[in-house]
Amino acid sequence: MRRLSRDRIVSIALLMPAVLAIGVFVYGMIGWSLWVSLSKANDLSFDMRLNGLANYIAVFNNIRFQLDLRNTVVFTICFVGASLVIGLLLANLLDRRIRGEAFFRSLFLFPLAISFIVTGVVWKWLLTPSAGVNILFGLDQATNRWFTDPTVLHIAADSDAGRFMASIGLGGLASSEFGIPIALMSLVIAAVWQMSGFVMALYLAALRGIPDELREAARVDGASEWQLFRRVILPLLAPVTVTAVIILGHISLKIYDLQQAMTKQGPGFATDFPASYMWQTAFNDNEFAKGAAVGIVMLVLVATLIVPYLIWNRRQDVTR
Repeated sequence: MRRLSRDRIVSIALLMPAVLAIGVFVYGMIGWSLWVSLSKANDLSFDMRLNGLANYIAVFNNIRFQLDLRNTVVFTICFVGASLVIGLLLANLLDRRIRGEAFFRSLFLFPLAISFIVTGVVWKWLLTPSAGVNILFGLDQATNRWFTDPTVLHIAADSDAGRFMASIGLGGLASSEFGIPIALMSLVIAAVWQMSGFVMALYLAALRGIPDELREAARVDGASEWQLFRRVILPLLAPVTVTAVIILGHISLKIYDLQQAMTKQGPGFATDFPASYMWQTAFNDNEFAKGAAVGIVMLVLVATLIVPYLIWNRRQDVTR
């Protein structure tokens, strides 16, 4: 057996504390949460006898959790989509070497320097019906209720989405509650304001990495600016777009701080998310097993987004 070199021993010794910490406090805690989610630990007695999937069934049958999943889907689509569009637009404008580019770049990136808690507090004041935006622009308080608006734009039960919800046993939710909550759009606005500058930075770095010769070659071939953007630049930005979608999607799937600072649960749980439901279930209601089940569901949702990206990224590195 070949003796380990001194440098390798030192490297292993330096890495072992981090490996042990990750093993215990990340994967160990995930395993513990999974075990608790399958137990009967739903009171202070903390009964750890196995209970099968009963906690998961109870959670998915809870109307609040169903609404939380609805809110997560709506928030993710609106937040990620708007951030990508605005970030790409800002990056494209800055890529034109406008005067004062450094100032505008810093201005657009500034929201990223503050936390979601601060963002939530500021936008809560701005979107309060009796203050902020309504007073600044003279908007009607009764019509523009922002995060206090309980209205839900329903999806008809006979639509494709409604039929799908009915097929999985959620027909009542599809006909009465499944839709787009107006109050949730206030959180989307605040989140997009904070993260669109980050997307802009990603796109701007990618745009600056595209050779000018490639653009000039497309123009010489007769491509218009729109054709150049759509057929040359956008395909080259695809890896950055995937990265931005993964990062923003990861943020949206476990959003908590912005919602707590800005709206709490909102009218009719219109701005509630699984993270807040998990916190209340586990630490306020002492239903630890159900709270752990919600946490595992959130982990699966995030893994569904992250794992394919890691596999794709690994394959991209191999092909290079």
